Amino acid sequence: MTFSESINNQQILIALDKLIQVVAQLRSPDGGCPWDLAQTPQSLIPYIIEEAYEVVDALHSEKKEAITEELGDLLLQVILQSQIAQEKGDFSLEEVAQTITAKLIRRHPHVFADVKVANETDVHHNWEKIKQQEKTEKQESNLLSDKLKNYARSLPTIMASLKISKQAAKAGFEWENAEGVWDKFKEELEEFQEAIEKGDKQHACEELGDLLFTVINLGRWYKLDPTIALQGTNQRFIKRIAMMEKFADKPLEEYTILELETLWQKAKKQLIVNS
Repeated sequence: MTFSESINNQQILIALDKLIQVVAQLRSPDGGCPWDLAQTPQSLIPYIIEEAYEVVDALHSEKKEAITEELGDLLLQVILQSQIAQEKGDFSLEEVAQTITAKLIRRHPHVFADVKVANETDVHHNWEKIKQQEKTEKQESNLLSDKLKNYARSLPTIMASLKISKQAAKAGFEWENAEGVWDKFKEELEEFQEAIEKGDKQHACEELGDLLFTVINLGRWYKLDPTIALQGTNQRFIKRIAMMEKFADKPLEEYTILELETLWQKAKKQLIVNS
C-alpha cells in the first residue's frame, strides 16, 4: 500500500466514524431524534427496499451525484440497523463488517489462498461448493424446497422467480431446448385466456402467475434479466407519456382513445429522433 493510499483509507475511516457517531446521536435517549428513536428493525424494512431500488435507478442514470447520494442513503440503513442491534446487545457494525470480510476471504480461495481457477465458471463452481459446505457446517437444510422458500420469502417477486427457476434448472427441472420454453409459454397463454373467458378470477390469477413465471424462464434461457427489462419498459412508458403531455394542449384524460393513440405514436417517433 502506498502512502497516498494509506492517507485515503484514513480519510474514509474518519468519514465513516463521523456517520456512525451521527446515527448514534440520533438514537440517543438524551437529545436524540424522536423519529429515529421510534424505529425498529421491522419498521425500517420498507426503507431498505426503497433505498436499494433508488440506488439501482441512480446507477442506471449514471449521474455521479445521484449515485453518491443514494449509496449514502443505503449505507445509512446498514448503520442504523446495526446501531439498533447494538443497543439491544445483539450484534454491532464491527461484527457485520467482520462477517462479510471473512465470507469474502473464505469464498475467494483463488485470491486469498492457493486454489487455482481457469475462468469465471471455475470461480462460480467454487463459490457454490463453499456455500454448500457452509450450510452443512451450520446444519442448514440442503433441501431444494427449503432453498426455494427462502428466495420466495426474502426477494422481490420477479427476482425470486428468476432465482427459483435457476435453482430448479440446476436440479434437473429444465427444458431440453428453447423451443420447449416457447411451447410452455403458448400453453400457459391459452390457459390464462380460457380462465379469463370463464370468469373465474381466482383461476385466472393463478394462470397469470404461471404465464409470468414462464416469461421469466424465457428471459433466463436468453440470458435476459426480467427485472432490468421491466424497469426499462417502465422508463420508456413514462418518457412517452411525458412527451405526449408536451404535445398535448389539454389534459390527456380529455382526449379520445384514438387521439391518444395518435399522440402516442407521435411521442414514440420523437423519442427515437432524440435518441
